Amino acid sequence: MNRSFWKQLQFRWAGWQNRQRLKRLAHQVRMHSPRERDLTTIVVFNTSSRLSALSQNAAFTLLAAMGLKLGGYRIVQFACASGMVPCVLGTNRRDYHLPPPCAACIAQTKRLTQAFETFWFHFQPDHALAEQLKALNVEALGEFQLSHPAFGEPIPLGKLVLPSIRWALRCYHLPDDEPTRYLLRQYLLSAYNVALHFKAVLEKELPSACLIFNGIMYPEATARWVALQKGVRVVTQEVGFQPFSAFFTDGEATAYPIHIAATFELSERQNQRLDAYLEKRFQGKFTMAGIRFWHEMKGLDQAFLKKAAEFRQIVPVFTNVVYDTSQVHANVAFRHMFHWLDQVLKIIGGHPETLFVIRAHPDEMRPGTAKQARESVRAWVEANAVNKMSNVVFVDSQEYLSSYELIRRSKFVMVYNSSIGLEATLLSVPVLCAGKARYTQYPTVFFAQSIDEFERLAEAMLSIEKIECPPEFQRNARRFLYYQLYRASLPFGHYLQAAQRAGFVQLREFDWRDLLPERSATLQTVLHGFREGGEFLLPEEAEWSAYGQD
Repeated sequence: MNRSFWKQLQFRWAGWQNRQRLKRLAHQVRMHSPRERDLTTIVVFNTSSRLSALSQNAAFTLLAAMGLKLGGYRIVQFACASGMVPCVLGTNRRDYHLPPPCAACIAQTKRLTQAFETFWFHFQPDHALAEQLKALNVEALGEFQLSHPAFGEPIPLGKLVLPSIRWALRCYHLPDDEPTRYLLRQYLLSAYNVALHFKAVLEKELPSACLIFNGIMYPEATARWVALQKGVRVVTQEVGFQPFSAFFTDGEATAYPIHIAATFELSERQNQRLDAYLEKRFQGKFTMAGIRFWHEMKGLDQAFLKKAAEFRQIVPVFTNVVYDTSQVHANVAFRHMFHWLDQVLKIIGGHPETLFVIRAHPDEMRPGTAKQARESVRAWVEANAVNKMSNVVFVDSQEYLSSYELIRRSKFVMVYNSSIGLEATLLSVPVLCAGKARYTQYPTVFFAQSIDEFERLAEAMLSIEKIECPPEFQRNARRFLYYQLYRASLPFGHYLQAAQRAGFVQLREFDWRDLLPERSATLQTVLHGFREGGEFLLPEEAEWSAYGQD
């Protein structure tokens, strides 16, 4: 028996086990949940985090919904039955006309909704709208709004679908060709279909709230828009910053809004805990959404150190993946990340005494996946001959050079909205940030609110001998990171384990009673957040039992 056959057999066996656990768990939740007729309803919608396998975000939605049902809510799942042509994950980047894998996806949806009442929506073509969209180019499609008497104001369909098509096509700038126009039209028609059906389910069920995956992918973004138009509370959910953890918020989950009490200060024990985490992080020992980016980390070699010695100072430039959902929030001063890089390039040209190290994000060309960028920093570097400039070193996405060692040798760091900006502050290195990041909610970095301010700050920081950072930068950085890790990231690791396929999960063996909110700090926090209308933060007394000592 060869290794490939054995691995395939293990994969199928694990899948069968997971399906059996789902079936058994759904039956137990149905049997033991309150059955009063006047239960308050929550509508749940998550169609963009998986197709036929169980992703972390799909699992978080499922488990949260089960906890809410056991906690006394009536759960209605809004579920897709070939209701989009195509959905985001069902988009084939080689042929946009290929239909999504609906049969496998619907089968998985049925498994994930066994415990709940389900409202299935199908695709109903609107020929008049399709005809209206035919004459529009990509720019006009991206700005398209539809007036409809059933809605209080025009539906911003173009704005709702643009982040999704950029994510699906792995680029920011969309070519104005017929294949792209076709796909954009299909997304617009599908988003309109979601809007009509979601409006219908809200009017039928009259929920007190909706639980929606991230609110950025176009099906969920459309549903969120409709719910807010009708005055229904919306809670969005995303992956948290601990393994197998989720973040819930009334705001936009991919922006990670976190409210920290002004009086909060880390205790000695909390400081020790954070320091232990950072020690591992700075060695590259971490995962994000189930993916470990750094399998090894290399120090700065002698060739680099010899080159760096020729310059007065080092300034790293850390980039992002341009199609990432965080970019929706980042583009405040600049139109997009490459607009910022164009400005950085002008600054580089004016400072030959400074060695600039441009680092591509590790996810930009992630090997072995379909997530490799079509519009990359590598391509930008080549197109602008940046790699030929004598005061530039380009570090590609799959070069495992230690960013942290680089930061320690730097005068200051430039970032768009990368997480490493927060970490550089924690390493006591000044940061010039050009895009809105989750940590710019608090004074943690020098955050340029305009292009002129970015240029002015960059010139000043390059010219002066020593940059003085306000003392509250590091204090706020530690407070924010601690909240992000131990209060806002709700752990689901008791229920989940990694699957053989990276980024996906399986259910552990656990008793259904473990989903009762009174037996789970995580589900108690979720239930309390819905009941009280507050934030979804672990109470201080629960944070140690939830995560223990790192």
